[in-house]
Amino acid sequence: MNIIKQATYNKKDYSIEGREHLYKGFIQVEKVLLRHRLFHQDSMIPTIQRELIHRPEAAGVLIYSHQQQKFALIEQFRIGAIDDETSPWQLEIIAGVLDGDESAESCIRRESLEESGCELDALQHLFSFYPSAGACAELFHLYSAEAELPEHGGVFGMPDEGENIQLHILDYADIPELLTNGRLKNAPVIMALQWLQQQIHTTRNV
Repeated sequence: MNIIKQATYNKKDYSIEGREHLYKGFIQVEKVLLRHRLFHQDSMIPTIQRELIHRPEAAGVLIYSHQQQKFALIEQFRIGAIDDETSPWQLEIIAGVLDGDESAESCIRRESLEESGCELDALQHLFSFYPSAGACAELFHLYSAEAELPEHGGVFGMPDEGENIQLHILDYADIPELLTNGRLKNAPVIMALQWLQQQIHTTRNV
């Protein structure tokens, strides 16, 4: 088996002993009783209990312009960072949750208009990943898009949804500091800027 291409075990190697919903709202929380196979053994572990958080699939996009040598990030209040020692206002890429059976691409184009006023054409898929697979079922789809950026930022969002979002237009020269000064504290924006940094390096060396 090639671990680079596939996991050691799959769905047939665990069993669900019980599931119980503890909370149902925008997110849902389940109590799950399960057993799974042990590495290099045919036996399974004794039944364990885990709490599983369900969030809708989400998608995000880093908008950038090689011509302008700039990229866009948004800043907004985040409840998950309410106990952050510095600030609950976080710098992020434009993102949102998929609405029903909406595609990731459709979600991104909608969110881009709502949060930056930018219309996007071509989207490049970078990664799809679980931000916190130890407890949360959310799957995040990360994209990039090259587009013409406004000269200045502004305030965007949907007020009826409690959104108050500041758009920031930043220079490529800001990327090294952003990736090392601790200002960024969520995975999608860090991954996206690392990808952009690599693209800039590649472009400059062609």
